Amino acid sequence: MRNNIVFIGFMGSGKTSVGRLVAQRLGFQFVDTDAVVVERAGMQISEIFARHGEPWFRDHETSALSSLSILNRSVISTGGGIVLRPQNRALLQELGFVVWLTASEDVIFERVSRNKKRPLLQTADPRRTVHELLEQRHDLYQGTAQFTVNSTELSHEAAAEAVIAKARKAFSW
Repeated sequence: MRNNIVFIGFMGSGKTSVGRLVAQRLGFQFVDTDAVVVERAGMQISEIFARHGEPWFRDHETSALSSLSILNRSVISTGGGIVLRPQNRALLQELGFVVWLTASEDVIFERVSRNKKRPLLQTADPRRTVHELLEQRHDLYQGTAQFTVNSTELSHEAAAEAVIAKARKAFSW
């Protein structure tokens, strides 16, 4: 296993915010797979979904994840749906220590409601969509992660400290 920490979890769980803190505290590089896809595609995720659809995005997400296999001493934040493909779940585990950052459904909905550009929530009932997606992905997150942090009542700092403490044990740092 490489000395990377990989964050998975639903949109709004805090993967990017907590991931940046972990990277900063450990002196690691921070990489966000969504940012890699956006950079390579030359357009925002909402535009990718509108122009090309979710399958195109998922193909490019897998490509971005594959390209990160050379990394070491990095913190990698992933998109919420990255666990949908079995190939990605295997890649995530090869990349390093996989952390599932989760939160209660209410907290997640409150957080994701702030951003009106989330393509998967452009539905008649975004609250129901969040519920259904969380149910659909729960076992995939659980089966991929080596450690779970529930961020519902934790600050980003407290969540980052929990991840760092567990990673130190996993890597014997």
